[in-house]
Amino acid sequence: MTVMLEAADTSRISRRTAPPTWLVVALACAGQFLVVLDVSVVNVALPSMRADLGLSASGLQWVVNAYAIAFAGFMLLGGRAGDLYGRKRMFLVGLALFTLASLGGGLAQDGWQLLLARAVQGLGAAVLAPSTLTLLTAAVPEGPARARAIATWTAVGAGGGAAGGLVGGVLVDVLSWRWVLLINVPVGALVLAGSVLWLTESRAGDGRRLDLPGALLVTAGLATLAYGVSQTEAKGWTAAATLVPLAAGLALLGLFLVVEARTAAPLMPLGLLGRRTVASANAAMLVSGSAMFCMWYFMTLYAQNVLGYSPLEAGLALVPSSVAVLVGSKLAPRLMRRAGTRPVAVTGTLIAATGFGWQSTMGPHGAYTTAIMLPGILMMLGAGLAATPLAALATSGAAPGEAGLLSGLVNTSRTMGGSLGLAVMSTVAAARTGTGGGAAALTEGYALAFRGSTGVLLAGAVLMLLWLPGRISPTSAG
Repeated sequence: MTVMLEAADTSRISRRTAPPTWLVVALACAGQFLVVLDVSVVNVALPSMRADLGLSASGLQWVVNAYAIAFAGFMLLGGRAGDLYGRKRMFLVGLALFTLASLGGGLAQDGWQLLLARAVQGLGAAVLAPSTLTLLTAAVPEGPARARAIATWTAVGAGGGAAGGLVGGVLVDVLSWRWVLLINVPVGALVLAGSVLWLTESRAGDGRRLDLPGALLVTAGLATLAYGVSQTEAKGWTAAATLVPLAAGLALLGLFLVVEARTAAPLMPLGLLGRRTVASANAAMLVSGSAMFCMWYFMTLYAQNVLGYSPLEAGLALVPSSVAVLVGSKLAPRLMRRAGTRPVAVTGTLIAATGFGWQSTMGPHGAYTTAIMLPGILMMLGAGLAATPLAALATSGAAPGEAGLLSGLVNTSRTMGGSLGLAVMSTVAAARTGTGGGAAALTEGYALAFRGSTGVLLAGAVLMLLWLPGRISPTSAG
């Protein structure tokens, strides 16, 4: 793998001395942290945004959905653009776009300005996110060192999602809702400056042009599918506003596969999906991610709506879970060397399922230790253990021209899985809660969502046990 990367990228890499590996990993992880943080950080600020800008209930929903749809829709395109036009270049473009959109959103004076800024943020994130993993895998040779680097990337990404509630709560309580967006500006500018100075350029080097028809179809398909998923909570699964975009999105993705099969230089060579490592790891990531992503959402709602925590208290309550996901991510490479990738992924998923099952026994008067802290630690410890081997498998054995695409595919699987899972479980919870708004009714809905997620994780563990390869090897990619 290392030889392939060196052979293909040598002519494209700057003549400057290569930066230390730890610096590349740090910059890539900083970019990933910003991307994932912004998925969840705005949640606690939504009531303040609505009061200040006069947003409607549907408009408030689009503060979250505009980012998520643009993020999911452009991810594969962003990953492929990095392969063809330069990983550093796309990292800088994505980060600059993300930072400028954060500034625009923080200064928004009207609802439409905020929604536009959130969509542009999502576009920047879609270009940035695949480059973070590609820069990391290109800088670190395949093996234990790369497993540790991916573990750090996984931990930082998971930590970003976990920290969203806490960071958002602090900023809203101490400053204002605008700072959940404006905080990205100084951090983004600092990472941007460091990346310009220290990152070196690399690309696939094959001189191919971007497959424009394929890019348009997959972007439109994923964005339309994400839009349909976003409509489920407000409209329900059987409404035309939900079914039409879901069907259209699936049709566009089907047409994308037809076009890719007939294109000489496809955006996504279909042979990639025939590789056991790529197909199994992405399928497992989509299934397990659909359950894992729900945890932060429902735990925050349970803490605030049932137990009466403030936004800041709810964020602080989830700090042990945030630490647990970091611990799990850092333990995973050591366990992978001893036991292999599949056992670690399965074990992590089963630990997470245990935590989800425990959480499903929650009550309207639960004590913090047994109703939030301990089950949360199990859920996120398992998530950290499972995510690292899955990401390592999904990107193992990648040729130089495929690294960005595979990174985009990893992020797409995780994002679409999370969006779909949250939509399904929100519908399940709302159906059980019904018209009751009391603590007992809300708790029953949240508990049912956690029981459903437990079942999904158990199914994911079976999928991993049957399909994932036991270890990463030079031949495991196919």
